[in-house]
Amino acid sequence: MACSLISGLINNQYTANKITVTDPDQQKLDKLKQQFSINTEVSNQQAIKHADVLVLAVKPQILKSVCDSIKETVLKKRPLIISIAAGIRSTDIDRWLGGNNALVRCMPNTPALIQAGATGLFANTHITAEQKTIANQILSSAGITLWVDDEHQLDAVTAVSGSGPAYFFLFLEAMQAAGTQLGLDEQTAGMLARQTALGAARMVIEGEDDPATLRAKVTSRGGTTAAAIASFEKNKFQQIINQALTAARDRATELADELGKN
Repeated sequence: MACSLISGLINNQYTANKITVTDPDQQKLDKLKQQFSINTEVSNQQAIKHADVLVLAVKPQILKSVCDSIKETVLKKRPLIISIAAGIRSTDIDRWLGGNNALVRCMPNTPALIQAGATGLFANTHITAEQKTIANQILSSAGITLWVDDEHQLDAVTAVSGSGPAYFFLFLEAMQAAGTQLGLDEQTAGMLARQTALGAARMVIEGEDDPATLRAKVTSRGGTTAAAIASFEKNKFQQIINQALTAARDRATELADELGKN
């Protein structure tokens, strides 16, 4: 995810030498430096000394230890903090960093890797309007951004878009498998399923009609599409989706509770 943000920022004309990346793995740093011509640093503290914006792009399980190690430097510099660590609430991050920090918590998704992501953002009460704009510029380099007023809504964002790409991948797997069972070769079935998904998504995004209207327009009474839709409805497709997203939302809440205990 950090690579997607770096790539997006540079593609949007952000100056590479204003970006510094830290990592304990020197080989990773060398690769990033070669790829993007950015600054690299093995010391988090050294990098933060010169940073106006600090992006926490680490695994949730190690975020507390990272925060503990940089707390003193953060309290001296007071940069804008952006966390893309899944499941860690802003109040816990702020507490780990000493308190009263300007902090934005984000929930991006994997299509950010190709600058087609969807990111939900929440700003704590210490954020200024200028800092909110800066955070939006950084995250929008990887796709669209949407702000929520209640941090608990990020659990719903996780369920819809954070985990969402996997749902579509699963659906495409099922379509390809069904296509082969109906007599198509695997490659043909796969290409048809992928292109159909792309075309449908573009019609929703680029057109004026909502998904329900588009579905109605392509569903002729007594036709093939109607037969498929009727089968979905008979098997409670809507209920399956509701249950799946609720399960994802509830698990996101559980993880935040578990990871924020310390």
